[in-house]
Amino acid sequence: MGINLIVAVTDDDWFRMLRRMPDLKEVNFWAPSDSSFKALKPGELFLFKLRAPYNAIVGGGVFTHSNSLPCSLAWEAFREANGATSAQEMRARIAKYRRVAPGDRSDFAIGCRILTQPFFLPEAEWIPVPASWSKNIVQFKTYNTGEQEGLALWDAVQQRLAPQPALGVAEEAGRFGEPQLIRPRLGQGAFRVVVTDVYKRRCAVSRERTLPALEAAHIRPLD
Repeated sequence: MGINLIVAVTDDDWFRMLRRMPDLKEVNFWAPSDSSFKALKPGELFLFKLRAPYNAIVGGGVFTHSNSLPCSLAWEAFREANGATSAQEMRARIAKYRRVAPGDRSDFAIGCRILTQPFFLPEAEWIPVPASWSKNIVQFKTYNTGEQEGLALWDAVQQRLAPQPALGVAEEAGRFGEPQLIRPRLGQGAFRVVVTDVYKRRCAVSRERTLPALEAAHIRPLD
């Protein structure tokens, strides 16, 4: 049946800022609307591409979780890993894509696609988009490793990340192993979002459900 992976169109500013940040553990690939995202399950690959004139896949990460958050809380959870230098810059970018009036001060709900183990390819290693990619695609396209294009994409990523065992690249007898789910490594932002979702955005003790008042915390010591 194969494993799904997607290629999503990225905001250029988002990409160019984050690729300059070393040792990122997670990023928030946000969408300006709060539409649901069910194209991947945790452990599958989420790749991103630049718009024309580049039309190349420039990086990706391991998909962990998807949900909807007010942009203020997305900033609190991920801060610069949202691909912006400040909450104001992030909100202005969201407003631009939503085409709202400059005076609109709403705390926009946005779609958050949380990626761990993000990677950003040097320009010499950018991956051409598959032949089936259409210039009319404005969000993303799903591929599967059970099909020729999907498997070719998987192999291209694994070849470029071979020196980085953190993404589970395995080489056997001179070739790469079969595609398999990658174990996501939750960063602090992802942990906070996942735990608040698991508890249905209520405090486990007081049952408070006002999101700004909630704080995810480990309930047992970590080794």
